[in-house]
Amino acid sequence: MYSDISMKRVIGIGETVFDILFRHDQPLKAIPGGSTFNSIISLGRSGVECAMLTETGSDHIGDIICDYMRHNNVSTEYVCRHAGTKSHLSLAFLNEDNDANYIFYKDHQSLVLDGPLPRIGKSDVVLFGSFFAINPVLRQVVARVLRQAREVGAWLYYDVNFRKAHVNDIPQVMANIEENMQLSNVVRGSLEDFENLYGLCDADLIYQTVSRFCPVLILTNGSREIRVFTHDGCRAYPVRHITTVSTVGAGDNFNAGYIYAMLNGMDKEEDRIAMAQRWSMDVCQQPGNNISDVLVNQLKSITQP
Repeated sequence: MYSDISMKRVIGIGETVFDILFRHDQPLKAIPGGSTFNSIISLGRSGVECAMLTETGSDHIGDIICDYMRHNNVSTEYVCRHAGTKSHLSLAFLNEDNDANYIFYKDHQSLVLDGPLPRIGKSDVVLFGSFFAINPVLRQVVARVLRQAREVGAWLYYDVNFRKAHVNDIPQVMANIEENMQLSNVVRGSLEDFENLYGLCDADLIYQTVSRFCPVLILTNGSREIRVFTHDGCRAYPVRHITTVSTVGAGDNFNAGYIYAMLNGMDKEEDRIAMAQRWSMDVCQQPGNNISDVLVNQLKSITQP
């Protein structure tokens, strides 16, 4: 069943979890999260109209997650919840460099998308990624939405975000990953993602592989330079080094900042990458998953006449 929304917006497709951050084995902060979810919340905070196709439990944690979405201008219309299901938890243990090691607790029986689905319009943006976007259990529904989005001319941004824990699943999900690339206007992935997927750590070889499906690849590598590949060649952008508090939402907000720049008419690639880095740096300087009120207010001063 599809719900028709004609106005321009960003649709996120991905998992929703409740993140608990630890430093020195002590809880630091608890906040709703998930890779695409973090991007969508930040976009909602910036004033972009957003919705999220996801699922969460019918428990109190699920209530917190949905309230958090509404508070940040993100529609909950496409959040699938079933009685008796538990929300997923993510424990993020920050090391001395403020990078996170994760432990996930998930109720896999709750993984179902049988509620209303968004009808994507040609002026919409679809952001999707991580294992949620390739999970065989959800693939039929996710693929249907992505294919429909591509058919109507929506703009699709795929964040590969393939973790080492899923390497054994590659034979079952590789076709889904490559179809996602083929449906997308932009693929964004880290060097680690493609090393996990293809055993490749050479940027040019990675693009040779990705370009069979999508002409644009944004390749990140932690604090090292960002490379943007197109059929016209490759451009490298230095990464500004900052003191971090947490890197949990760094890549997610890079994605959100890039999309925000595109929505606000920034046609030059260097301007989009600069905005993406601005969002990423902002979230790294606080113990949270989303852009700060300070950046939100700065963005309003830029975009308001």
